Amino acid sequence: MRSPKPAPGTGRPRAAGPRPRAPEAARARPAVPARRARGAIPGRWRRGDRGVTVVELAFIMPVVLAIILLIIQFALWFHGRQVADAAAREGARVARSMASGQGWDAQAEERAESVARAIGPKLLENAQADAWEEGNSRGVTVTGDAVAVVPLFGELNIQITATFGGPVECFRPDVGEGVACEAP
Repeated sequence: MRSPKPAPGTGRPRAAGPRPRAPEAARARPAVPARRARGAIPGRWRRGDRGVTVVELAFIMPVVLAIILLIIQFALWFHGRQVADAAAREGARVARSMASGQGWDAQAEERAESVARAIGPKLLENAQADAWEEGNSRGVTVTGDAVAVVPLFGELNIQITATFGGPVECFRPDVGEGVACEAP
């Protein structure tokens, strides 16, 4: 009996029997060769998408930074408003608790400005308090400027105003109409 012939170029004998066949999809070849897209640059001259991310980042990054700075600016404005509210509330408390003619307005303004300086001297710049009286009500209005983080807002002052007030605290007798305050 003869030994099988070696496969060409391998030096090994071929296996006996039918040769395994590839699936139909693998054997099918296109009838028309694939075309290159118009304007496509062949082989080694093609550049691809290298460097596109840097260009996209150059356009997007300033927008992202501006949004972040605006969020920080809003947070500082909000915190400065809280400082102004607290200062006006404290000044109004002093104004409402003092009797007329005791210099209540100067003491209320001083108290409101000192609270603004104590809580947030950098958050509410140029804080000023103004005491007011309308009929039987007294209060304090505190105004100041918010801190500017965004360089474009350097020339634009963001002003914060807070007003608090209420009825004057005094003893009102139960006789008569009970409207007028009695002097202490």
